[in-house]
Amino acid sequence: MYRKIPCIRVSGGTFEEATHEVIEEIPLALFLNGRHIMTAVTSPTGYEDFITGYLFCEQIIRGIDEIESIRIEKNRISVLTKNLFKVSGQKKTILSGCGGSTSYIDVEKLPKIRSDFSITPEIIWNLSKEVLNSDLHRTTGGIHVVALADDTGVLAVSEDIGRHNALDRVIGYGLRNGIDFSHTFVLVSGRLSSEMARKCLVANIPILVSRGATTTLAVEIGEKAGLTIVGFSRGSKMNIYSFPERIAGAGKGSPHFTSG
Repeated sequence: MYRKIPCIRVSGGTFEEATHEVIEEIPLALFLNGRHIMTAVTSPTGYEDFITGYLFCEQIIRGIDEIESIRIEKNRISVLTKNLFKVSGQKKTILSGCGGSTSYIDVEKLPKIRSDFSITPEIIWNLSKEVLNSDLHRTTGGIHVVALADDTGVLAVSEDIGRHNALDRVIGYGLRNGIDFSHTFVLVSGRLSSEMARKCLVANIPILVSRGATTTLAVEIGEKAGLTIVGFSRGSKMNIYSFPERIAGAGKGSPHFTSG
């Protein structure tokens, strides 16, 4: 996941030769039924979960049972589906940065959340503290953490240079292990984007939580599609932007609720 790279370390007026742990970043080409459909720039780990989650979130497959085989080579993954004539849309490059490849999302065409799941703030805070305190991030300073959890604990954790990649990976893990997404939630170390909200809608994950901020489009998607968006979940605080009724005590009828 990282390599030690030589550098000149500057501290005050002192310069010295040193090494520093630098996170690895690799291009990964995906071939679907013999056709190159995209190149992801990602961390070198969890390839099968990542590709499974990506294909599902892009709605190229509807479930794990549609995949016939996955072959992994150095910087290439070849996927065969049971329908060998299945193709994707336009070829694109998925960057490791924040925006991914999505430039516009038609909110009206997105799937809606179908779930009666709810959870307490305490569970969110406790699990956030458990999984988002990353040793790898402390070592390298360059990693995002995404976790899939339910009310019993953490189900899967992914660390990646891109938080969208990490979300694909935990969704892929869930698909490959038969997890019912409708009673889960996602914890994210970085900013919530519209693309992350879209992925949760496709997977039917009802709650998306971040230690950091969110965007206006992610909140708009949450409001229209039934997704609970939570930001700035730190210590014993959080901001709930949409569908607060899934967080115990956040409803207007709660004795703890006060009108601002």
